[in-house]
Amino acid sequence: MPTSLTLKNIPDEVYRRLKASAESHRRSLNSEAIVCLESVLVPGRQPVIERLARARALRSALPTQRFEPRDIESFKREGRK
Repeated sequence: MPTSLTLKNIPDEVYRRLKASAESHRRSLNSEAIVCLESVLVPGRQPVIERLARARALRSALPTQRFEPRDIESFKREGRK
């Protein structure tokens, strides 16, 4: 069963940022606080910095061939056949 938690003496700037984040994600303050806590405390969720580093490493391992927009459109058409 979920447990309730009351936070006291939240710095004004932290509150403002949490509120703005909740609004931008269309969540309540409570839901946004839970998401923030989970992102830091729950194992298995990778921090954004680590995900970006992994994505960059994967990208650098790809061939350096670049496709032109016309090539991409051609691939799309071929995939629809």
